[in-house]
Amino acid sequence: MQSDVSSDWYNSGAIIPIKVIRATAEMSRYAADLQSHGRRLGLVPTMGYLHKGHLSLMNLLDGQCDVKAASIFVNPIQFGPSEDLSRYPRDEARDLELLEAAGCEVVYSPPPDEVYPPGFQTYVEVEELQRPLCGSFRPGHFRGVATVVLKLFNVTGCSVAAFGQKDFQQAMVIRRMVADLNVPVKLIFGPTIRESDGLAMSSRNVYLSPEERASALTISRSLFASREACSAGDKNARKLAAEIEKALQSDSRIRIEYVDIVDSETLTAIEKIARPARAAIAVYVGKTRLIDNIELL
Repeated sequence: MQSDVSSDWYNSGAIIPIKVIRATAEMSRYAADLQSHGRRLGLVPTMGYLHKGHLSLMNLLDGQCDVKAASIFVNPIQFGPSEDLSRYPRDEARDLELLEAAGCEVVYSPPPDEVYPPGFQTYVEVEELQRPLCGSFRPGHFRGVATVVLKLFNVTGCSVAAFGQKDFQQAMVIRRMVADLNVPVKLIFGPTIRESDGLAMSSRNVYLSPEERASALTISRSLFASREACSAGDKNARKLAAEIEKALQSDSRIRIEYVDIVDSETLTAIEKIARPARAAIAVYVGKTRLIDNIELL
């Protein structure tokens, strides 16, 4: 079975001149003006260096809002001390061109001190969902995600926001936060967008050498194989996870961080697949950390 969604995606609609806003106060004024005229803003939050996965989320906003917007902000508080904040790829000019072609009208792209001014000390935590999977290896990561997303919702005044499911844990954390805090934002989740050979699109793929790029295909192939085995009747989660690990361990360029099969709602590890479940992977290919997941049931 092949990828969730092919990368053969293209938006050929009319190009709308794009407005770039840097200051939080200006973004808030813009949002208030839209609301005063009864216009709804739809948001695609990003950290930039966009690929077709990000851009496909713009299509999900069709019919859901009056103004399509995106944020470009590499969020420092979701990176650990040894992670790649300084190396994270950036190309705002390219991002703006792509967003404009995709029908985005407004981009909120603030510097860090606009989002976290001096004296900032308030954070959001989704206690249970932030613990497993990536949370076990990236302490504080989802606190940073939940905090910045809530701030983006508040500053932009968005009525609807679109997120991809490549980072399924992030999607579930945001969904729980919105429900728990009564945030008046409708969430739309889009499927993982993949290259034609199955590799999940990621801004970090640019770090991969040609040899590492070839090795990275083992990630999606092992997930597709687990989905096929589950569809064929194998519901033993531990066995399926072991098969994924075996496939990943066959390539010396891959170092496993975790392989888990979890309940899709709670993200807790399961032994038998009897309700919606996800197989989730985090690995290093060379020095590049990649994640992927797939729905099994």
